[in-house]
Amino acid sequence: MKLSQFKYTFFVVCILVFFNQNLLAQSTPKYSNEFLSIGVGARSFGMANSVVASVDDVTAGYWNPSGLIKQKEKLQISFMHSNYFSGIANYDYLGISTQVNEKSALSFSMVRFGVDNIPNTLDLIRNGQINYDRITSFSSVDYGFFVSYAQKALKNGLSFGGSAKIVHRQAGDFASSWGFGVDMSSRYESKNNWTFALLARDITTTFNAWSYDFTAAEEEIFLQTNNEIPQNSIELTLPKFIFGVAKKMNFNNKFSLLAEMNLDVNTDGKRNTLLKSDLLSGDPHLGLECGYKEIVFLRAGVGNIQQQMDLNFSDQWTFMPNIGVGVKFKQVVLDYALSDIGDQSAAQYSHVFSVRASINPTP
Repeated sequence: MKLSQFKYTFFVVCILVFFNQNLLAQSTPKYSNEFLSIGVGARSFGMANSVVASVDDVTAGYWNPSGLIKQKEKLQISFMHSNYFSGIANYDYLGISTQVNEKSALSFSMVRFGVDNIPNTLDLIRNGQINYDRITSFSSVDYGFFVSYAQKALKNGLSFGGSAKIVHRQAGDFASSWGFGVDMSSRYESKNNWTFALLARDITTTFNAWSYDFTAAEEEIFLQTNNEIPQNSIELTLPKFIFGVAKKMNFNNKFSLLAEMNLDVNTDGKRNTLLKSDLLSGDPHLGLECGYKEIVFLRAGVGNIQQQMDLNFSDQWTFMPNIGVGVKFKQVVLDYALSDIGDQSAAQYSHVFSVRASINPTP
């Protein structure tokens, strides 16, 4: 391959990797804004993200806004960090929540998924001469900002909540998008420790407006490599519904066991999930949490059940097991989770760490 061809090919591949999802979304909304479905908090990862019904802390602003009403402290702050794809991508979360009064709560959450230091070799070769000093870099970053509110209902044990979210996605100086959406949720806790929850994510359909800014030289590269030049467009994220049911049991005032099952129902067509049709796809997942004196917690979960083709070209069912541990010391909680134990799914395993602190706890 000639150096000039290498220059063009390498640059286009880097760009198309990060634009591919948006180009596909012009014909179908499947997997739009999928980074917002990764999850937050190491507790949730340890339970295979099966926390929609049981979540009762600052992370409820992301998982189920109506669960914010269960927060016991005046103010909570949480932070999470994890790496994906052998450290190529970084995923971070920050959340702050507060009690407004005895019947309402408010939170702010932010998530960031980014790949940094991507080489831009467009100007590597000039007049037939290679100069590595002309290699620059750019980042492809996705942001999600949530403002969430929860309110107790007149009926005991029932609460409602909602989130307004802004989505911003940026790929260097080449492309960016801004979007807006709304999530709604409800939660009901019975007197016998059963909890039922429903989260309607992107209930109004989330709109992302994409804009592109290429120089004439960059557009020429797309044409020479027979690739279409991305055009300004609107990307849609269709609603997703998450149903949750949880049961907590206490033993001898020391040990407790929480079991929760969630069902994610996507409305963007057939996906590679356990339950699927041409219109809807259902993804069930289960999580367990064993606690000792509400100080030490052991967690496990199973999710991401799907079909995968093996080396013999036959389909087999795979799943993603997860484990986790949590420790509470006064007003600080440290959580850790490890996903895909035993390499049972196509996804790579990940280490997830998160910390939560309570400030000015109420009596």
